[in-house]
Amino acid sequence: MRPTDTVTVEAVSGSETAEVEDAFRLVYAEVFAERPYNETPDDVAGAFRRFRSQTRKATFRGALARTTEGEPVGMAYGYRLAANTGWWDHLTVPVPQKTRREDGQRTFGLMEMAVRTGWRRQGVARRMHDALLSGGAEERALLNVHPQSIAAQTAYRAWGYRKVGEVRPWAGAELHDVMLLDLR
Repeated sequence: MRPTDTVTVEAVSGSETAEVEDAFRLVYAEVFAERPYNETPDDVAGAFRRFRSQTRKATFRGALARTTEGEPVGMAYGYRLAANTGWWDHLTVPVPQKTRREDGQRTFGLMEMAVRTGWRRQGVARRMHDALLSGGAEERALLNVHPQSIAAQTAYRAWGYRKVGEVRPWAGAELHDVMLLDLR
């Protein structure tokens, strides 16, 4: 990042993401190609097939961080978990029913958040996180994070998230930590 660059964070709805999908994809592909994720172009293509489906959810919210020149530097997105979500079904150790109970309003699922290398450790991720959660009525936020992603783990814990379990979020995936943030 150049010292003269200012980064803005823009909240986007699902319908608005069609206009900025390339920016989301650029950030995602660059960041998740890094260790410990090591995602390939095929992985990115699969993620963005899911992304298009996710953006059609009524409760989808996104955040895009860009420089004043328009260069994408970070992205984040998620949506409320449905009452019949499968998010809790594959934890290695089941959590109590009072934790896993969903009603379509209770929990914001943070699906992805990433900041490009040159703009890390400058508060961009926190600003995107706050943009996603501001104005929401959810009582908590939930995410999965790779345990070897030390910077992400550290940030989430500093923001108040606590680990509630471990999960393999898809077939063949490494274990990820499931983290929960109380918003009330």
